[in-house]
Amino acid sequence: MSKFAYQWSHRLVEEQLNTHLDRGLSEHEALRRQQEEGLNQLDEGKKRSLWLKFIDQLADFMIIVLIGASILSFITGDMTEGFLIIGIVLVNAILGLAQEAKAEKALDSIKKMSSPQAKVRREGKDRLIDVKDLVKGDLVLLDAGDYVPADCRIIESINLKCDESALTGEAVPVEKISDALEEDNLPLGDRVNCGFMGTVVTYGRGKAVILQTGMQTELGKIASMLTATKDETTPLQKSMAQLGKILAVIALGITLFIFIISIVEAYIIDGFVSALIWKESFMTAIALAVAAIPEGLPAIITIVLALGMQNLVKKNAIVRTLPAVETLGSTAIICSDKTGTLTQNVMTIQKVYTNEGFKDIDHTYQTNETVSKVALYGTLCNDTKLQQKEDQLIKIGDPTEIALIDLSLAIHENPLQMHEHYPRLHELPFDSVRKLMTTVHLIDGKHVAVIKGAPDVIFSRLEAIDHDSMSHLDHYIKANQSMAEKALRVLAIAYKIIENPNDLKKLSFDDLEQDLTLLGLVGMMDPARPEVKDSIALCDQAGIITVMITGDHIHTAVAIAKELNLLKPDSLAITGQELDQMDDEMFESKLDKIRVYARVSPENKVRIVEHWQKRGQVVAMTGDGVNDAPSIKKADIGIAMGNTGTEVAKGAADMILTDDNFSTIVNAVSEGRAIFANIKKAIHYLLSCNIGEILTIFLGTSLGLLIFGGRVTTLTAVQILWINLVTDSIMAIALGLEPKEKDIMKDMPRDTKKSIFADGFGSSIIKRGLLLGLLSFGAYTIGWFLGKSSGTEVILSQTMTFMVLAMSQLVHAFNVRSETQSIFKMKPNKAMLIAFGLSMSLQLGVIIIAQTRDIFGITMPNLTQWLIIVGIVIFPVVLVEIQKAIKRSKHKGA
Repeated sequence: MSKFAYQWSHRLVEEQLNTHLDRGLSEHEALRRQQEEGLNQLDEGKKRSLWLKFIDQLADFMIIVLIGASILSFITGDMTEGFLIIGIVLVNAILGLAQEAKAEKALDSIKKMSSPQAKVRREGKDRLIDVKDLVKGDLVLLDAGDYVPADCRIIESINLKCDESALTGEAVPVEKISDALEEDNLPLGDRVNCGFMGTVVTYGRGKAVILQTGMQTELGKIASMLTATKDETTPLQKSMAQLGKILAVIALGITLFIFIISIVEAYIIDGFVSALIWKESFMTAIALAVAAIPEGLPAIITIVLALGMQNLVKKNAIVRTLPAVETLGSTAIICSDKTGTLTQNVMTIQKVYTNEGFKDIDHTYQTNETVSKVALYGTLCNDTKLQQKEDQLIKIGDPTEIALIDLSLAIHENPLQMHEHYPRLHELPFDSVRKLMTTVHLIDGKHVAVIKGAPDVIFSRLEAIDHDSMSHLDHYIKANQSMAEKALRVLAIAYKIIENPNDLKKLSFDDLEQDLTLLGLVGMMDPARPEVKDSIALCDQAGIITVMITGDHIHTAVAIAKELNLLKPDSLAITGQELDQMDDEMFESKLDKIRVYARVSPENKVRIVEHWQKRGQVVAMTGDGVNDAPSIKKADIGIAMGNTGTEVAKGAADMILTDDNFSTIVNAVSEGRAIFANIKKAIHYLLSCNIGEILTIFLGTSLGLLIFGGRVTTLTAVQILWINLVTDSIMAIALGLEPKEKDIMKDMPRDTKKSIFADGFGSSIIKRGLLLGLLSFGAYTIGWFLGKSSGTEVILSQTMTFMVLAMSQLVHAFNVRSETQSIFKMKPNKAMLIAFGLSMSLQLGVIIIAQTRDIFGITMPNLTQWLIIVGIVIFPVVLVEIQKAIKRSKHKGA
C-alpha cells in the first residue's frame, strides 16, 4: 500500500478513510468520529483555572500592600480592622473575577457566532457546517473564496487553485489536480493533489476528503510549537493602562506627602510620634493609594466593549475584535458595495435585447426562439443549485444567476431538464479579473462554449452576432447603456462553437473566450433597499461620507446613487479606468467630490481607502468576494457580508453583517458611538471620584492644624476602602450600559488623533472631582463644629464625611449620564437603578446596624445632621443641572 495519502488512488482514499466519495459520511458516523478525534480546531492554549485567576486578582501590587496592612493590624492587636481589610480585599478579588468572567463569556459567544463554515456532503446532501465540526473522511466542497478547512485529498478539481503562501511561502497560487502522485517524501508545496488547513481557494472549485483535522494538520503541527498567545488590547485600554501608571505615581506622591504631614503634625503637637500614629498614618496612606488608583479601569473598558459586541449581534452585526468596537464609533467614511448592500440583491430580469430588439419580460410574455435560446444558455452557464421539492423548485445561489433560472421558468421551460439534456463537460469559473464565466456543453451534436459576463468585456471579444451583422454592434452598445441608465444590471450572453474538441479539459481562456458570437443582453433590476435612503441621510447629518464602490456599469451605479440621494448635484462618478489615469495629486484634489466608483479593480479599492486614511479619516469598507479581501483588510473597519460573503472576505473582516444591509452599518456606527460615549462616562465617573477622595484626605491632613488646631483624620483606612468598594466598579459598569442618547448621530465623527481628555472632558473630570472633594471636606468641617460642644467632633465629622463622600459619588453617577440632558428627562437605565439601589443599601446598612457602626467607627446622625448630609449630597445635582441648562440654551442660540 502507498505510504502517503497523496499517492492514494480514489479507491484507496475511500478504503483508507472508510468513506464514500459521492455521498460522504453518515451523520451518525461523523458524530462518532468527532467524539473520538475531537474538534477540528487549533488549540488556543490552556485556559487558566478559576483558582489561578483568583490568585491573579490578589497579585496586584496595591492588593499585596493591603494584605500587608491587614497583617500589621493583626500584629498590633486590632483584629477587627485586620479582618475587615482582608474581607474588603476578598470581595474586591471576587468582583474582579466576576468582571473577567463576564467579559470572557461575551467574547467567547462572539467567537462562536463568527466561526468559519465549510460546505460538506453527508448522506448525499450538501450543507453548511462549522469548520470545527468536520472529521476525517468528510467530503467537502471547495469554491473560490473558501478557506481550506482541514488537510485533505483532492478528488475533483475544476481549475482549482489555492494560495498556500501562509504555509509554504510560495506566492503563486498552486494549481490542484485529483490524480495520485507517485514520488515518495514530497514536500508540502509539491503535493498538488492535497489541500491544507489555513490556505485559500483562489480560483475554480473542487471536492476533497478530509485527511487530518485540528492539531494533526500541517498547520496544527506548526501551531503546537508556539507557546505564547497574544492578548487583544484596544488603543483605549492601552492609553488607560498608561494613564493608570501616571495616576499611580501622582497618587503615591500625594500619599507620601500626606503620610509625612501626618507624622510631622503629630511631632509638632505631641513632641514625639507614637507607634499608633505611625500605624494609623501608614494605614490611611495605603488605603488612599488603593482608592486613588483606578486599577479596574482597563477591565471595565473590556467589559463595556464586550457587552457592546453582544448588543451589536442583536442589530445584525458581528464585530469580531474589541479594537473594532472602539474604532467603529469614529468611522468617517463608509465605502459600500452596491449589490446586496445598498440594493436588495433580489434580481428579476426586466428586458432582453437580441437581434429582434427589446423584449419586456413579465408573466404575460410569450417567448420566441431567440429569447428561448438566451434563457437556455443563461441556465446552462449557471452555478445555481436546483432542488425539486414537491411542486416547488428550490434555488440556491447568486441572485444574478437565479434571475437567469427565473427567465427559463417565465417562458415555461424546465431548468432541471435543460441541465439533464445538455450536461456540463468543462468550465472556466467566473473571476473578478476576467469578469466572465464559461461552460461547455454538447448541444445539437456540437460542442458549444457558453459565455456570460460584463457586456463591455464580451463586446471586445466578438467575432459575430447571432442572426445579425457585426455592423449592428453599436445597437447593442446603446441598448446596454439604455438599460444601465434605467438602473438595470446588464449581462451579455455569447457562445462559441468548438471545432476540435479533442481534449476539452486542456482548453484555456484564450481557446474559449475569444472570437465569440453575441447572443443577446439581459437587463435585470436589483431595487434599492427602501431603508437605505434614510440611513444615508443620517450619515450626512453625522458628518459621515458615504461612497459607492461597485464593479457594475457606471450608469447603473449612478441611477441607484441618485435614487438614494448618495450622489449630490456637485458630486462626481468615475470608473476604475478613469481612476487609473489619475496621478495621486489629481486624485487627492477630486477625492472629496467623488461619491461613486464603478467598474473598479481590487487595486482601485485599496487606493481609495489609502487616500482617505492619509487624511487621518477612519474608513469602513464592505465586500464579499476574494478580490475584496485586500481592501477589507486595509480599511480601519473591514466589513464582510454574512450571507453572500466568501470565507476569505469574512476572515479579513472586522465586522460581519448577518443581513448584508447598509443600514446595519449605520446602526453599528451609531452603537459604536454610544459604546465609546459610555466608556467616557465610566472614565469620567471613576476619575472624578478618585480626585474627590484624594482631595478630601489631602485637605484634612494639610489644613487640620490650621483649621482644627490639631492633627485630624478625615477618613480612616477602613472607611476609605469601603467607599472604594461600594461606589467604584458597580456604578462604572452600569454607566457602560447606558441607553444611546438620541442626538448621538448629530455630532461629527470623533478625531482619533485627539486625546480622550480633549475638548473640555479632562477639565470637566477635574472640576467635578474638586467639587466632590470640597463638599466632603466641608461636611467634615461642619461635623467638627457641630460635635465640638458634646465632645463628639471626631466621630461625627468622620461620619458626615464618610456618608457625604460615598452618597455624593453614587448620586454623581447620574450627573455623568449626559453632559447636556437633564437627569430628570432621560430614559431610565435599569442597570444604574439596580446598582445605585444595591450600593446605597450597603452604605446605609453600615450606619443603620449598630455593630457595623462600631466596626467603621461612626455614629448615627440626628435629624438635623441627616438634613445637612442630604443637602450637601443633592447640591452637586442642582449645580450640574444649572450648567446643563446653560449649555442647552447656548446650543439653541448658536
